[in-house]
Amino acid sequence: MEEHLNNELNEESGQNTSEEQTNATENNAEDISFKSRIDLSELKDGITLIKNEVEKVIVGQKEMIDMLIASILANGHSLIEGVPGVAKTISAKLLAKSLDIGFSRIQFTPDLMPSDILGTSVFNMKNSEFEFKEGPIFSNMILIDEINRAPAKTQAALFEVMEERQITIDGNKFKMELPFIVLATQNPVEQEGTYRLPEAQLDRFLFKIDVDYPNLDEEIEILNREQNLKGGAKTEQVTSHLTKAQINKFQGLVEQILIESHLLKYIADIIVSTRNNPFLYLGASPRASIAILRASKAFAAMDARDFVTPEDIKRAAIPVLQHRVIVTPEREMEGITTKQIIKQIIEAVEIPR
Repeated sequence: MEEHLNNELNEESGQNTSEEQTNATENNAEDISFKSRIDLSELKDGITLIKNEVEKVIVGQKEMIDMLIASILANGHSLIEGVPGVAKTISAKLLAKSLDIGFSRIQFTPDLMPSDILGTSVFNMKNSEFEFKEGPIFSNMILIDEINRAPAKTQAALFEVMEERQITIDGNKFKMELPFIVLATQNPVEQEGTYRLPEAQLDRFLFKIDVDYPNLDEEIEILNREQNLKGGAKTEQVTSHLTKAQINKFQGLVEQILIESHLLKYIADIIVSTRNNPFLYLGASPRASIAILRASKAFAAMDARDFVTPEDIKRAAIPVLQHRVIVTPEREMEGITTKQIIKQIIEAVEIPR
């Protein structure tokens, strides 16, 4: 009888202890705050607004739109490559229209001169002085259509402005107004009248974005929207939302995104692996590792996270590296692409835990 009472008391005591532990755990859980250390709510809302505006016209191509937004947040330029007619130019124009910023479009042609882009000094007869007339490069977002149709002299005019956000004319420096983003398009299949972009030019683009054909359902939706448009302008459907100040603020928030030291080493391991890969004639430069860092922070911010994960780095690796490395001639003849080699490198490099 006494043993029976002791057992009941022990069971009751155990239940009480268990309940106390449960209550203590719940109280502790309430005390723990998982609130983001950086307030990204405004940034997330802004991105949603931009996507909604662009998707009023563009069907599919979600990855391209994400990449373009990420390049803006990371304060980087993008090269958009795809066959004619896959909405490269219109996507860039719609993205610019969804932002309340300056926009300029430059059609590159074989006879285009550097002064046609940067501007030139003009003699003013009234005061007998030379005055600088700004070219179309003086804007916030620049769309360069068919960038590979201009010769090397014109290509070189973009080197300084894309890297340093300034131009030098007649010994005078002119700073670009921020934000300053260059979006360029090119077709991969046309060779007539085109000039291959030099490596120094390619290295100044944060991303190279490949645009594919739409699938069957998307093709049908494109036709339906075109039929319903009835001759109206597509850009009229898009409303401007984010201002210059907001974009500059968002770019500042992206720079504050946290990244652990072991993830920095992960980026470095990927970059060094491109330099030691026997299939690659040219590996990635330190500028590429910085580009992956900035892009991975942008992807984290787009997911409303204030820290970078290995998945962010893996997502950034291909669009950042595929235009910066060169396949050896032997492997290129075998049909091996830079994208395939980069995927193999990412799979071979151990993911930090």
